Order: sequence, then C-alpha cells, then structure tokens
Amino acid sequence: MVEVTKRFGFDAAHTLQRHVDAEGSRRIHGHSYQAEVAIEGEIDPTSGMVVDLGILARTLEGVRDGLDHRFLDEVEGLGPATLENLAMWIWAKLQDASIGGLTRVTVLRESAGETCTYRGPRREESLS
Repeated sequence: MVEVTKRFGFDAAHTLQRHVDAEGSRRIHGHSYQAEVAIEGEIDPTSGMVVDLGILARTLEGVRDGLDHRFLDEVEGLGPATLENLAMWIWAKLQDASIGGLTRVTVLRESAGETCTYRGPRREESLS
C-alpha cells in the first residue's frame, strides 16, 4: 500500500457562536487554511500511480473554489465553520467526485497551530 497526499490552501471568513472568546468569534473574521487529502492504494502497474495527481488536482480545485474567498456561514451543507465541519465537507465533496482510496482529510490553521483530521467511510473507486 502507498499513501499519496496533496494539499491546497484557501482563505475564508466566518462567524462562530462560542463560549470562550465569544465576542471576537461572533464578528465576521477570516483565516488562511490548508487542507491535506490522503489517498491510499496499490500502485497501478500500467500508470505507476496510486492516483493520477492531475485528476486529483482538478478535483481539488473545484473543492477549493467552493471555499476560497467565501463567507463560510453561507456555504451549503457546511454548518458552523469549524475545522471539524470543514474536514467533513471536503471529504463529502471528494466522495461525490468518486475519489477512491480516500483515507483522511486534514484541515490546518497553521497560524493558530490547529489541525483536525477526518477519516470517514471509504469507497474503492479510483482515478488513476
């Protein structure tokens, strides 16, 4: 088995209802995020790849477009714009695009030293 990862970045604004640091969180504020997607599988003997990174990049660009420079409170299906919900939303979009071998999605807010990793149900279709 081989695991291949690909990262993409996005900048977005949101609000949050919190108990700690509540005042600043309720106001619209933004962050720079990184998302890392991991694909695991056997190397295809013909292509030499687990996943065609060109196809994966195009798929991730569509996912990124749904988040980048957006007000996350208005992104359909996201819910409160937490790291947890962002990771699950990205996972769902990749599943909808039939990305096989998906093992995890990690969302990072490096400026705050925060990450969240989601490992959801797997599909075995592949884009090689």
